[in-house]
Amino acid sequence: MDWLQQLYGMSPFFIMYPWAGWVFAIGLIWSLFWKGFALWHAAKKDDTAWFIAILILNTLGVLEILYLFVFARDKKYLLARSK
Repeated sequence: MDWLQQLYGMSPFFIMYPWAGWVFAIGLIWSLFWKGFALWHAAKKDDTAWFIAILILNTLGVLEILYLFVFARDKKYLLARSK
């Protein structure tokens, strides 16, 4: 197994569990999608603090989803809708 690790440069974990690469790739795509969407939304709303926090922290989309659906709600839209 040592020659295989040197050949591919992979850790033994990915050699023992080949499905782990797919899980990693799906998690990466999931995280990039939500991070990009939240960063775009934060920049559009001039939320500098949120933009920096989302850019630096990697939470597999949790912080990004919370920002988009809880903290970045348009207050004017919600007030107009409740009347």
